[in-house]
Amino acid sequence: MYQSYAVGLDETQESKSAYQTYAVGQDAYQASESGHGPYQPHEPGYGLYQPGYGPYDDQIPDPKSRMLAIQNAKAYLLKSSTTSGLNLYDHLANVLTKVLDEQPTNAADIIENISKDVKWAQFQKKMDTLQDEHDILPTFEAAEKRKALFLKGNGEDEELEEEIGETPLPNVMEMAFYFEQTGIGLSKDEFYHIFLALKKLISGQPIQSCRFWGKILGLEMNYIIAEVQYLEGEEETEEEEISEEGGKEMGEIEAEDEDEEKEKEDEPPKSTYQPPPAIPKEQNGTGANKYVYFVCNEPGKPWVKLPPVTPAQIVCARKIKKFFTGRLDAPIMSFPPFPGNEANYLRAQIARISAGTHISPIGFYQFSEEETDEEEEGERATYEENPDFQPLSVDEMVDSLSTWVHHTQSILKQGRCAWFNPFQKSEEEEEEEEEEEENTEEPDEIQQEIGPPLLTPLSEDEGIQNIPAWTAQPSTNLIPQHAVAVLRSNRWPGAYAFTSGKKFGNIYFGWGHKYIPGNHNPTLPPPVQGEYPSGPETTETRDPTLEEELAFKAAKEEALAAAEEEEDEEDIEDEEEEDD
Repeated sequence: MYQSYAVGLDETQESKSAYQTYAVGQDAYQASESGHGPYQPHEPGYGLYQPGYGPYDDQIPDPKSRMLAIQNAKAYLLKSSTTSGLNLYDHLANVLTKVLDEQPTNAADIIENISKDVKWAQFQKKMDTLQDEHDILPTFEAAEKRKALFLKGNGEDEELEEEIGETPLPNVMEMAFYFEQTGIGLSKDEFYHIFLALKKLISGQPIQSCRFWGKILGLEMNYIIAEVQYLEGEEETEEEEISEEGGKEMGEIEAEDEDEEKEKEDEPPKSTYQPPPAIPKEQNGTGANKYVYFVCNEPGKPWVKLPPVTPAQIVCARKIKKFFTGRLDAPIMSFPPFPGNEANYLRAQIARISAGTHISPIGFYQFSEEETDEEEEGERATYEENPDFQPLSVDEMVDSLSTWVHHTQSILKQGRCAWFNPFQKSEEEEEEEEEEEENTEEPDEIQQEIGPPLLTPLSEDEGIQNIPAWTAQPSTNLIPQHAVAVLRSNRWPGAYAFTSGKKFGNIYFGWGHKYIPGNHNPTLPPPVQGEYPSGPETTETRDPTLEEELAFKAAKEEALAAAEEEEDEEDIEDEEEEDD
């Protein structure tokens, strides 16, 4: 019995020694691979050895528990990342596969780079379920759009050599240089792109003069604006819509007249209100439509010509305040309703800003001497450059606003630069109305609006409460010999002007809104219209009751009976007189 116990003990010791040998081998292998002994509790590999089953324990580990620990560890390694979607098990397997396939020298030193390469190779582009990510970057798209600006056409160099002295292309970079000294303007790259865009515009249009007007900001996109004047006779004329009615025969006309008379008898009374006559727009090349404006959202995009402005659009634009979206076809939702879309509203704001902020040094322009007496008596609308202009110093241009003048006509309350009498009629209409003067009443005469004449000094501009209309200052006080005089409009924030010697310029960068001291108060809707006045002609009578109808019939019968008796008595009296 002792022998059997000893044999069992020997077998137990042998199995234990075998396990210790296996554990020592595993530890030696791990030590050779990782550089340290058995895993400690704070190390990641400690979970493979459950408590009570370590290599130094007295009991033999259970294979099931060991497999469970291995499966739990593998499940943890197979857990996918919430950001990249990868798991550590596959990543380590791919890294080891790459190391064994390539067998680089000093693999331990470059294992981080190998891991990055494996991740980059497995990278997949993120795709949204609603909209795929753009394949083309925005910077690449912008470069492709502006690429055409830097390309030359065939024979373009020869044309430039012939017309280099008469080109209408403005020197945008020179203007940018002067405005940069005053701290105003865009980046040099954007200015140069606009320069090339204006060159492309001039090449495709019969243009006499061109100028970079400015940039109006929008919520979605911005507007780059070019001011253009066409050559004489080259401007596109708008087609007038003429309504043509077909002729009718005399019989049809008479029948229609009879039907109209019958309808008039049954029609209810109509209102005698007549809306005021519409004010026509000014002709192209005059007044608010003196210049033509082209806009684009970015340099490289096609230029779009804005339509002419009408007086109704200018009058309505003064009553509303809307931010631009950058889309010309966007509707204008406002009260009072604006007659047009965003392109018309943009054109109206450009006309208002130009009329109030385009200024020049005094004496730079002068009125032409070849003017008729009528033009001298009325407002002068034309001027020319003064060849004998002598510029003033920067200090003089800054100290007094009387050294600056407006060279753009102001817009009247009517919405036109030149006043129009809506009740003025032609000779034929006057002859026709002379016959009907007795039955018609003459409308009240309208007083003619008179605005400030051209080349009016800025000192006459009205301020905004306690704020002057303009602020003048030099570009620098450290080097006054080379300073530039700059003016900033307080009525239209974003409008600037500079002068340096015989050169001056105007530009606008802003939202296209006029300064308001207080909050913007929209126009209130008109009061509710009163009810139509009731009268005997329009008031319906009450229906009689049955008793009233019977009483009316009885009274009518009595009246008929009394009339018959009177007639009988008169007949008897007449017969008696005849017998006598």
